Amino acid sequence: MISQSESTDSTTVPARFTLTRIPRASWRFIRRWPVIPVVILSVLLIFAVFAPLIATNDPNHQNLRRSLARPFWYNEYYETDPLGQKLEKRHILGADKFGRDVFSRVVFGTRVSLAVAIVSMASGTILGAWAGITSGFYGGLFDELMTRFVDVWNALPFLLIALVVSITVGQGVMIMMVLLIMLTWVGLVRNVRAEVLSLKTRDYVLAARVAGASDIRLMYKHILPGVSNLLLVLASLRVGGLILTEAALSFLGVGIPSRIPSWGQMISDGRDTLDEAWWISFFPGLGIFLTVMSMNFLGDWIRDRMDPRLRQLAD
Repeated sequence: MISQSESTDSTTVPARFTLTRIPRASWRFIRRWPVIPVVILSVLLIFAVFAPLIATNDPNHQNLRRSLARPFWYNEYYETDPLGQKLEKRHILGADKFGRDVFSRVVFGTRVSLAVAIVSMASGTILGAWAGITSGFYGGLFDELMTRFVDVWNALPFLLIALVVSITVGQGVMIMMVLLIMLTWVGLVRNVRAEVLSLKTRDYVLAARVAGASDIRLMYKHILPGVSNLLLVLASLRVGGLILTEAALSFLGVGIPSRIPSWGQMISDGRDTLDEAWWISFFPGLGIFLTVMSMNFLGDWIRDRMDPRLRQLAD
């Protein structure tokens, strides 16, 4: 006959085992897969795609009566008349010095910042991959000219180039994308070229050449798949840097025009009122921080999964 104490122990052990096993399994899952970065980036993408539906106000609508209005937790969410009747909604995250809604500008700024960074990175990666593969495959004079051009470009201060372009050509989203594309593709050429120099002497490439494959087929059928992992890792790691660059240029007034809401421009708008209206610069800065952090974590995870040695250690 089983005693009461023994029966109690037999019922509590499985429950205790389950309670301790579930958090461990969740922790292992979070460590193995980039759950948190993917969730953050998914939310930001939803903001970017559905910005007109999520934003509560027109991001460029000015209302000087609501200048430097505080966020909702400082006071009631609804503005009331002397009789206590609700008149209009207050700003969720406050307003800037022109009375523009900060939440709406942050939401629309997500669209601008992500679009500029993603388009610039995709275009720069394609251009850098072409230049690196062609330079490393053919070598000779073309390789020498390409390498010297990259050296000269890296020696030039990018901020000075952006200032000159802003003064001579003007500001705009397309101009910002062109500058970021130039910044991106030059940084990829050396890495891709070094990888191609190693791949073009592999046995399968030499066998394809003996079989009569053309140069185009050799480069984009046999060599490009070998550098695709490198391109994916470099692109994911540099998206955050492009967002920071765009924000820095907008902060200095040489990036995206002020009529277009962007995170860097919002931080610049709030730098004179940090003491009394900290929320103008804090929330776009928080968006930049979350985006860059998530992209860096996601890039590290992709690098670990693509490298066989690191993947074996992770497994």
